[in-house]
Amino acid sequence: MKTPLSDLPPLTEPLRAEALLAWLKTSDSEALEHLWARADELRRQGVGDEVHLRGLVEISNRCTRQCAYCGLRAANRSLSRYSMSDEEILECAHRIRDHGWGTVVLQSGEDPTFTSERVEALMRRIKVETGLAITLSLGERTGEELRAWKQAGADRYLLRFETSDRALFQRIHPPLPGRDSDRLGLLKVLRDIGYEVGSGVMVGIPGQGFESLARDLELFAELELDMIGLGPFIPHPDTPLGMREPPRYPDQVPATVDMTFRVLALARVQRCEANLPATTALATLDREQGRILGLQRGANVVMPNVTPRRHREFYSIYPGKAGLHETAEQTCLQIDAQLASIGRYVAAGPGHSPAFRRRIREQEGIP
Repeated sequence: MKTPLSDLPPLTEPLRAEALLAWLKTSDSEALEHLWARADELRRQGVGDEVHLRGLVEISNRCTRQCAYCGLRAANRSLSRYSMSDEEILECAHRIRDHGWGTVVLQSGEDPTFTSERVEALMRRIKVETGLAITLSLGERTGEELRAWKQAGADRYLLRFETSDRALFQRIHPPLPGRDSDRLGLLKVLRDIGYEVGSGVMVGIPGQGFESLARDLELFAELELDMIGLGPFIPHPDTPLGMREPPRYPDQVPATVDMTFRVLALARVQRCEANLPATTALATLDREQGRILGLQRGANVVMPNVTPRRHREFYSIYPGKAGLHETAEQTCLQIDAQLASIGRYVAAGPGHSPAFRRRIREQEGIP
């Protein structure tokens, strides 16, 4: 649909679903150039020219869930499983601190060996030994666990709701027996506890229509997200969505890098002050330009992978991940060169979003 720029709604923040739908569907090149420029302008206004580096540690690829798109799903018998020790995780956190980055991101499948008590003890040790900000992405956990981890030192929690289409969510995220998945409810719990809250979606999941994606973007504003993670659907051959050609759905969103850039830019319009990463999935689909174009179209965060290389290849959410064999040092050299080429620079400190900092001040009665 080649809706010209003159017929599209203005990119004022935040947009409603009907306006978002028009921007998602237009193929007009002038309109898209305007979208990229507006997202970059809002990024500069909201979070500045700094780029925050977050050290990513994939602490376990064990998972009890059967998500239809994820290579870590419990039914995948072809995957060698690992779970890092506490000392391995602490060693990675120290490396991140030594690099001068402000945040460690601990990510895993839903691994029951990471008990509430174990994660709580890890939070305390990381805070005492490194002083880093801590982002957790450990799946759906109870309010009691989340509260205990926050009190022990966790700062942020990332839980993608993946899609606001409830029927589609249930198809790709079957719940555990006797337990329902209510990620939108958990995001509200996280906010009430005091976390800096992150979420996001996949772009181009089989069965995802443009109207539901527009609703996803509308939700970013309604949920007042502090972090938004976006990536294209990349089929994994050992999953139900990757083993066979998906059926043709009407109004299917394409799982392309260009559509992901469009969603990223619109996410910046929706949440001017949020932290948005240029994700590994973007770099996987476009190894030459994915990260740098993401940073020019709304993103302000990059997450170098510091998972030990003996484990890294087995954290196989999707195949062919970019940077799989790079050291963190190699990634940093590449990032430094890319940032210099576009006039951006690496930030210092924990990098909390301006929206989160303002919310905390308001809660504490500080002008």
